[in-house]
Amino acid sequence: MAQSIDVSHISCPAPRRDHAQVQLGHGSGGTLTAELIRQVFLGGVAPAGGPLEDAAVLPLTAPAATGGLPPGQEPLRLAFTTDAFVVQPLFFPGGNIGDLAVHGTINDLAVSGAQPLYLSAAFILEEGLAIADLQRIVDSMHRACAAAGVPLVTGDTKVVDRGKGDGVFITTSGVGVVPVGCRLSIAAAQPGDRLVVSGTLGDHGITIMSTREGIEFETQLTSDTAALHELTASMLAACPSIRAMRDPTRGGLASALNELAAASGVGVVIEEAAIPLRPEVRAACEMLGLDPLYVANEGKLIAVVPEDAVERLLATMRAHPLGYQAAVIGTVVAEHPGVVVQRSLIGGLRMVNMLAGEQLPRIC
Repeated sequence: MAQSIDVSHISCPAPRRDHAQVQLGHGSGGTLTAELIRQVFLGGVAPAGGPLEDAAVLPLTAPAATGGLPPGQEPLRLAFTTDAFVVQPLFFPGGNIGDLAVHGTINDLAVSGAQPLYLSAAFILEEGLAIADLQRIVDSMHRACAAAGVPLVTGDTKVVDRGKGDGVFITTSGVGVVPVGCRLSIAAAQPGDRLVVSGTLGDHGITIMSTREGIEFETQLTSDTAALHELTASMLAACPSIRAMRDPTRGGLASALNELAAASGVGVVIEEAAIPLRPEVRAACEMLGLDPLYVANEGKLIAVVPEDAVERLLATMRAHPLGYQAAVIGTVVAEHPGVVVQRSLIGGLRMVNMLAGEQLPRIC
């Protein structure tokens, strides 16, 4: 259990937030993204469903003509999500924009507790894109869907002028069914809960950056892109008391934890020594001046679980190929609500804010 921590003396200069035009940082998944959603898309009004989750969970009520649901029976609930993928380069070690789009959509459903059922995809193609490249992308999507057991059932295609589309952009949507009794939410964390990650962080973001910049390492980096729904299903079966799950994509671990702290009105303390990182990812971050807490992931998740269930959850995750490196990285605390703090290797403290700008653009 983390001890009481005074963070009142820790401060950080506030970034400029009065932009009259859309900036690249508005797509970072950090502070600018959150403000754009709140001020423009939500108009400053909180969504009717509560905090912004990775997917909307929607009840399906029985028609009145059928007499409705029996007394006490919970209505079937569907999870619905939509996403867009603009990664550059289109192909990278471990995947491409196609399987990334499939995995990312499935994962948004999975961390909401849903079993994914169906996907859709829309393609914005740039004039001049090689048909062979498009075929590779579509084939990879078909393979990813087949491996996950989640079919792609509908879609659309548009073409824009040369120089207006950067090859291909993909927009996806997905729908899944939420098991009865499953109530995951980033607003559900409570003091004393533990924070668990499913494996090493930063693999995807550093793979994209090293490929983009032509940086080579002794060990080849590969993206961690993967579908997590089988892992999350096993986690929920073993530990129904899980309070929340999140996939730390844009904005990385730091942004995901800040969203959790703000939505739940709690503080978060993470331990630098406990955060799993591949040596080559750590080295790349040091060389490029990047903070691994803000680097995107595409095949990892964070789970919030009561302390009495954490060992059972770890055992379940480590028995799965996508969770064998699962680790406890921190604790939810009552102190400093809305603030995330990291304890360093030498015991010092630093405030971990939301990503203010764009650390790695065009990452997913």
